[in-house]
Amino acid sequence: MVNLPPTFSPLYRQIKSLMIQALESGEWRPGQAIPSEQELAVRFQVSQGTVRKAIDELAADNLLVRRQGKGTFVASHADPRALFRFLRLTPLSGEIVALKSEPLDCWRAKAGQEAARNLSIELSAPIIIIRRVLKHESKPIVVDEIYLPGEIFGGLNIEMLRDWQGSIYGLFESRFGVRMLHAREKLRAVSADRSVAETLGVAEGAPLLSVERVAYTYGDKPVEWRRGLYSTAEHYYLNELS
Repeated sequence: MVNLPPTFSPLYRQIKSLMIQALESGEWRPGQAIPSEQELAVRFQVSQGTVRKAIDELAADNLLVRRQGKGTFVASHADPRALFRFLRLTPLSGEIVALKSEPLDCWRAKAGQEAARNLSIELSAPIIIIRRVLKHESKPIVVDEIYLPGEIFGGLNIEMLRDWQGSIYGLFESRFGVRMLHAREKLRAVSADRSVAETLGVAEGAPLLSVERVAYTYGDKPVEWRRGLYSTAEHYYLNELS
């Protein structure tokens, strides 16, 4: 029996890591087709089967998208199917709909302890804070407060947010080259204070769902911390487990 070293990794996983490096470096941009399996096999000097297994895992991780008859593409937040990966609020009817983002404010600040910890940055490092409302058929459903590292998102302002047509993650990807790959969320029940009640059009003290999220890009690097308050009188939070 062969005793493999603790650092042993199957060949296709090694190819997967090399492909992630290409994605992280920007060699293959969001929405762009990657080279064929045959071309990648030649590049990495492995079999096409090994490349295929690496691509299968990258597709399962939502980093790549296979399109029948067209090839394999870098996943993008511009793809409408990507929208519902990170926003799982659904009307009671069960029909998944896109919510309209209405930016309220965008300002620069210095990171406090919570922001510094969640974004893995220094205390008092520059950050950008966004406050916005998400609406369904003109009715406010979510109030979001979003914290971003100022070093990465330095040019972001309220005009850019208001002019952008699409998801906010699409804006981050298109303008700042930051792709959100996965997120961790904490959910709990809270009561609406006066300010939030007025914004959401609910009674003060009404039950809300608090959703706190940290989103990560390549290298498991946190690049967004947000706190959202959700009105669930006509919506529910959908989470599929497998």
